[in-house]
Amino acid sequence: MFEKYFKLSENGTSVRTEVIAGITTFLTMAYILAVNPSILSATGMNPNSLFTTTAVAAIIGTLVMALWAKLPFALAPGMGLNAFFAFSVVLGMGYSWQFALTAVLIEGIIFILLTLFNVREAIVDAIPNSIKTAISAGIGLFIAFIGLQNAGIIVNSDATLVHLGSITSGPALLAFIGLLITSVLIIKKVKGDLLIGIIVTTIIGIPMGITHFTGVIDTPPSIEPIFFKFDFSNVFSLDMLVVVFTFLFVDIFDTLGTLVGVSSKAGMLDKDGKIPNVKKAFMADAVGTTIGSMLGTSTVTTYVESAAGVSEGGRTGLTSLVTALCFAAALFFAPVFLAVPGAATAPALILVGLFMLSPIKELDLTDFSESIPAFICIIAMPLAYSIAEGITLGVLSYVLINMFAGNFKKLTIPMYILAVLFMLKYIFI
Repeated sequence: MFEKYFKLSENGTSVRTEVIAGITTFLTMAYILAVNPSILSATGMNPNSLFTTTAVAAIIGTLVMALWAKLPFALAPGMGLNAFFAFSVVLGMGYSWQFALTAVLIEGIIFILLTLFNVREAIVDAIPNSIKTAISAGIGLFIAFIGLQNAGIIVNSDATLVHLGSITSGPALLAFIGLLITSVLIIKKVKGDLLIGIIVTTIIGIPMGITHFTGVIDTPPSIEPIFFKFDFSNVFSLDMLVVVFTFLFVDIFDTLGTLVGVSSKAGMLDKDGKIPNVKKAFMADAVGTTIGSMLGTSTVTTYVESAAGVSEGGRTGLTSLVTALCFAAALFFAPVFLAVPGAATAPALILVGLFMLSPIKELDLTDFSESIPAFICIIAMPLAYSIAEGITLGVLSYVLINMFAGNFKKLTIPMYILAVLFMLKYIFI
């Protein structure tokens, strides 16, 4: 059944590989079950309800990706977008969380329309191939940076922005132990190396006092306090326009970057640099966001941690189907899944960052009209802590550099349109 529906042999994979890949993706992004409620509850939303809603939104979005788009990408409420929801819209602008949920609903509906009319596909096609290659490398650095942060290896510094944390004890030491174990497994070509590394590191964290099990089974809390709670009283205000546009912009280019970058690493792009079933993938994102708003959470987006599953060999929707089933299990076995510390998943993210760099070999570094914008795209992602900003600066610099250098043949009308929109975004938003 799986072979027929997902065409496993045609994609060079197997049920076993896809299952391992799906579990690996889930474990690297399971932190969202704890982090999303923590962030959104700052608005006054019920944190227990948010746990259930986060899992259900991830299940629905990922199932659409698995069964319709048939791609190995998982979805969940997006990091960054949830922070904008809580700290900018609600705590910063002073609006209610119901207002913010209404903005997410409008964004989701607009996304569905943009996808139906192929606008999002047109944006993907407008991006130069060198920038598409750079996106994968940029995401690699970004996801490695996330892993280093999660482990406490890299910490905040008021003087230098970032600096090395305490690496001789605590989570950082556990992460280094896990990095050593996982690296050896990769070198020895052990199947399921990333997943095994996460599990072994989690177990080692028990005597170190970092892994804490508080139980096995728990009943999912009700979502009634935050379900379908919209506020349409300010729907035609300028603030609503700005909020919806920001949600739209970040989600479009975060999702686009993840799909392009991870597909490039997996060798899934066709000869024209296009992603298979990209319209369906975008629709999964749009449907996930729309339904997520009804359930009571911020924008649902495609997760960059999907790269971990792809690195394990995941190539079809069976990978994301397994990830969705893991989220379903987490609803009832939350204490087990939430016991996996960030230090245990950090080695997988760091090493996936290395894997994501491989497409950069296709970039001609001696052609500066291509390599300079690509480098700007790559370096901006981790330093701006945003896939969307990396793509924006990469495309904008590509158009401006080639325009002033007189390389007009490299530029197309859609590229000029994107560049103008990006400049307007920085000027007015």
